[in-house]
Amino acid sequence: MKLEQWQDKYREKQLSGRYITLSDIEALLQTYKDMGELSVAGYSVAQRPIYLFRTGKGAKRILMWSQMHGNESTTTKAVTDLLSFLKQGGEVADYLQKHCTLYIIPMLNPDGAQAYTRTNANDIDLNRDAVKLSQPESQVLRQVFDTVLPDFCFNLHDQRTIFNTGTSPKPATLSFLSPATDEARNITTPRKKSMEIIAVINSAVQELIPGQVGRYDDTFNINCVGDRFQSLGVPTLLFEAGHFNEDYNRDITRKYVFFALVTALRFVAGNKVSGHGFRAYFDIPENDKRFFDILIRRFPVINEGRIQYKDIGILYKETLKGSGIEFVPYISETGDLQGFFGHKEYITANKDAVPIEEKKLKTSDLLKLFI
Repeated sequence: MKLEQWQDKYREKQLSGRYITLSDIEALLQTYKDMGELSVAGYSVAQRPIYLFRTGKGAKRILMWSQMHGNESTTTKAVTDLLSFLKQGGEVADYLQKHCTLYIIPMLNPDGAQAYTRTNANDIDLNRDAVKLSQPESQVLRQVFDTVLPDFCFNLHDQRTIFNTGTSPKPATLSFLSPATDEARNITTPRKKSMEIIAVINSAVQELIPGQVGRYDDTFNINCVGDRFQSLGVPTLLFEAGHFNEDYNRDITRKYVFFALVTALRFVAGNKVSGHGFRAYFDIPENDKRFFDILIRRFPVINEGRIQYKDIGILYKETLKGSGIEFVPYISETGDLQGFFGHKEYITANKDAVPIEEKKLKTSDLLKLFI
């Protein structure tokens, strides 16, 4: 059975949607204890446990962590799919367990996950705290890093719906980065190794979502964890889970993250990663920011007494409401938006649109006309 088919059938069905909290994964992690070791690596600001799961008996040590940003849960779902895959066994799963030892922090920022915020309970972005280590969550990750001494690190995130690949009208469903190790963004040996792995992932994923893989900006920031760990000599891969058509809950995107994780682990398990294949990394187009969630073309607006036809770009704000996430639309930009795309696009010429004063434009009124 192909990996993507396996994931469709056997993914961890207890987790779905965007709002994934510690209470959602605690009991779930207990079900995997028989295939490794589950421990508490430390505690968050609000004294929630930060779990570390170890599995496998191989010589190659891989450290991965998810939900460093509390509102980025897609990779947490994919990690549990990976654990389900390993527990079920089979040729590939057994091979990975034999040659790799995985150290997984499935939720580094449980307080942010609970509040559905990027930052932790002290309103600190943990991915800008790699040098100061001012936060308990940052200290936990660094302590695990120093104890495990990983051969590779997988830094798992979500990205916004605004990203496309290159200049194409395709969303960046997955994006990757081999972080820089210095301001000059030199191609160091650790970078080459992580670039080579990303190139292998890209080659495999292109068969599933052609044109929907992007390369993330590599501007150097030593305060970012990926840049810090890579500068310390450990090849580090940034995974970014993005948008797939109509998949705002990202339960389709998680499949491709799972596929990417297994592909990367298979390559690491079966090869001496030298970095010789790093050049194919640059075949991946860079991300651009050309998407709106909704794009309305040529809407008549009144500006200084004159009717002008403007494009209106609408984005969703993700808002925690009860036990779920509500996607609240708001007008992000108006004007000539040629060269931009909408996950949904509407042309005003096909509608009976009455001109509205630009300053009185309301998202709700616009959407009534088109949706």
